[in-house]
Amino acid sequence: MAKMTLEQLRTLREEKKGEMIKRDVEGKNIQIIVGMGTCGIAAGAKQTFDEIVKAIDENSLNADVIIRQTGCMGLCHVEPTVEIVMPGMPATIYGRVDAPTARELVVRHVVGKTLVENHIYDRPAVDIVKK
Repeated sequence: MAKMTLEQLRTLREEKKGEMIKRDVEGKNIQIIVGMGTCGIAAGAKQTFDEIVKAIDENSLNADVIIRQTGCMGLCHVEPTVEIVMPGMPATIYGRVDAPTARELVVRHVVGKTLVENHIYDRPAVDIVKK
């Protein structure tokens, strides 16, 4: 391995700090949970997860959003599934989330605070959501 200059070491340190921010859960109030059970993975959940990570990076949301994986959410017929939990919005489970839809969820739901109606498969009843 070749020797690194001081500047190269500083650059590497900053890159690694950025990667560590993605893994830190402290102070993050938005959760995106991707169903990564066998059925989800077979339906493309890995590509969905990767696209969410890219969209979070592109929208500079790493300080606010934690991305988690879970097993089967019980909605195998609409995999891949993604649940978004954030303040001011009902916890919502989206289904049939391919890569373009994953990007749309980040932009419209997380950034724009608007539900993506055509992919909703579970959310609290209107009468129990606090306004």
